[in-house]
Amino acid sequence: MSRHVEVMDLVAELKAAEETFVLATVVRTVSVTAAKAGAKAIIRPDGTIVAGWIGGGCARGAVLKAARDALADGKPRMVSVQPENLLAELGVKPGENRDGVRFASNMCPSKGTMDVFVEPVLPHPSLVILGGSPVALSLASQARALGYHVTVAAPAADLPEAADADARIDGFVLGKLNEAKRFVVVSTQGQGDEAALRSAVATSAAYRAFVGSRRKMAALREKLIGEGCDAAALHRVKAPAGLDLGAITPEEIAMSILAEITVERRRGQRGNAT
Repeated sequence: MSRHVEVMDLVAELKAAEETFVLATVVRTVSVTAAKAGAKAIIRPDGTIVAGWIGGGCARGAVLKAARDALADGKPRMVSVQPENLLAELGVKPGENRDGVRFASNMCPSKGTMDVFVEPVLPHPSLVILGGSPVALSLASQARALGYHVTVAAPAADLPEAADADARIDGFVLGKLNEAKRFVVVSTQGQGDEAALRSAVATSAAYRAFVGSRRKMAALREKLIGEGCDAAALHRVKAPAGLDLGAITPEEIAMSILAEITVERRRGQRGNAT
């Protein structure tokens, strides 16, 4: 009981710290197994089990492989570790997937069966907004409602009101950011455009965009390239930011940007759904 409580306490701490991990839970056992239903373990991305227990080597290898795969695609999975004779009766081979279950062979003398649910726990996607414009403030507010971890970076004097954000940075020097899938939007609108763009292209991100016209972005790009900025990175900055929804107000522009970010965030996650 105490071990289970300790695992769930650590789960809460890791979630609060926006850290990446896997929670593995034994959901069913048959015959003799070292761990029983309800046993849990926390697995780090490097494969280290930092809390809890799900049994010995008979199941660990299959669970750790499933943990790596789950972190890679963000999807939970079920692992069924069974003796080879039972796998043969089912007509499946070790490593085969069927109906959402990945089968693995239990080579231990106990010959027990253990089903383990492997759940990746990923940080909230990160949205970094450079600027204190009305669009920036609206974007921050809307993004937090959609579950993003929001960082707003701008000189304090450029923020007309307290930004609705998880983190605030005075200026455009970002420093260390939380490790998650990251999206960066420059919404300075004339207040520090060049400094913000330099910071944006120096930050790893799945998406970078500039709130402004193509003509303005072209002029800024040319100037920054002349000053030694990464030309390829600058050419990957989307401008104007957002889907073409005919947006006019800051709130509508922010919505169009979030719609575009959603397309990028969910790319490949819907499979063949139509």
